[in-house]
Amino acid sequence: MKRVAIVSPEHAATLVKSGDTLLVGGFGMTGNPVHLLHALAETDVRNLVYIANNVGEPGLGGGRLLRNGQIKRAIGSFFTSNPEAVAAAQNGDIKFELIPQGSLAEALRAGGAGIGGFYTPTSYGTAIAAGKETKEIDGKPYVFQKAIRGNVAFVRAWRGDTAGNLVSRMTEQNFNKAMATAADLVIAEVEQIVPVGALDPNEIDTPGNFVDYLVEAHTTLEDLGSSASIDKGVKRVSDRRMNIARRALQELRRGDVVNLGVGLPTLVADLITPEHGIIMHTENGMLGVGPAPESGGALEYPVNAGKIPVTALPGSSYFDSADSFAMIRGGHIDVAIMGGLQVDAAGNLANWAVPGKPLLGVGGAMDLASGAKRLIITMTHTNPGGTPKIVPQCTLPLTAIGAVSLVITDIAVFAYQAGWLTLTEVMPGATLDEVRNKTGADFVDGTRL
Repeated sequence: MKRVAIVSPEHAATLVKSGDTLLVGGFGMTGNPVHLLHALAETDVRNLVYIANNVGEPGLGGGRLLRNGQIKRAIGSFFTSNPEAVAAAQNGDIKFELIPQGSLAEALRAGGAGIGGFYTPTSYGTAIAAGKETKEIDGKPYVFQKAIRGNVAFVRAWRGDTAGNLVSRMTEQNFNKAMATAADLVIAEVEQIVPVGALDPNEIDTPGNFVDYLVEAHTTLEDLGSSASIDKGVKRVSDRRMNIARRALQELRRGDVVNLGVGLPTLVADLITPEHGIIMHTENGMLGVGPAPESGGALEYPVNAGKIPVTALPGSSYFDSADSFAMIRGGHIDVAIMGGLQVDAAGNLANWAVPGKPLLGVGGAMDLASGAKRLIITMTHTNPGGTPKIVPQCTLPLTAIGAVSLVITDIAVFAYQAGWLTLTEVMPGATLDEVRNKTGADFVDGTRL
């Protein structure tokens, strides 16, 4: 039986060289090898290519490397969660490359499996796909994504045995499993090291032949950053926004597998009860998401895609990000409810690039928009200044082409019927004249048919 070396975080940091490509597990600070990263921040290593879903939080995890100027280039899916990463990109202090979250996870899995790359429908026709090879397969357009490998991977697990076998806890698998397969040298930070034989083979998610070194390090609330505890504040939500959420709930059916985007769609989760029989999915690796706990944080509970602690309903399951996005692209998510910045008459969606801000956070939006069986957009009908969000043609960077099934706003519900944008309902408190005046695109009035 193989035995891996057990080292300190400081020794592990000496195994990383300047110029290395470093793969870093974690989703936010959940399942993040924060102790390894902080040890690396104490070295003189520079010019790193940092590949992760995000660059930690300010001064925490990869955020400490960023603050030290140790990262030359960052590759990931969501950098806007760290304002210092946004500032560094704007100032030219780091180069960056955005990859949709599902494509990032699959690129790592491909790299670990010895596959050079793959074709995915995600991002076709968007700014993210610019310059990439495209191909039509069975009448559907795909974008080529090159596989990703690294020199060193820092990953995090809950327990590891002296043979290198790893067991993750709740939503801490995220990117860790794929990254452990895709690097020349893998260092696993674990909460507890146990002897060979102490782990149930049925629970091992990462076999020991992928792991070279183990580091035992204990997670504290400070290590979890914004996920350390649930927000105890009471949400103040307008009646109009709650009306949007209630109307969206009416579209869901018992047994539906549903993914809710951040922002307004999360209000739908507050309305769902066990009696609805709806199965909630979160792309960081969980099926069967329950309501937020009254107290506690990511030490006691899984987290959702908004990095907020949630409960797990009976029958829940956990998995890694690559499997999660395979569910999405493979058509195993019945409904995705997402926010929108613009929706146009052709069913195109723009929702990932905020006007006037850098394009640094795509997350899983493109995967979900193109992969879910049905895409429902919930949004206010206009911007705060009164500019329509339903337009003849999107002018903001696209998320997905022709993917929208239904649009629910504070004043109207629109469907796409026979290729036409069709008004199917006027929301309570609104009038048909108001809908006409505030909608930028031509539409068919289906309420009178």
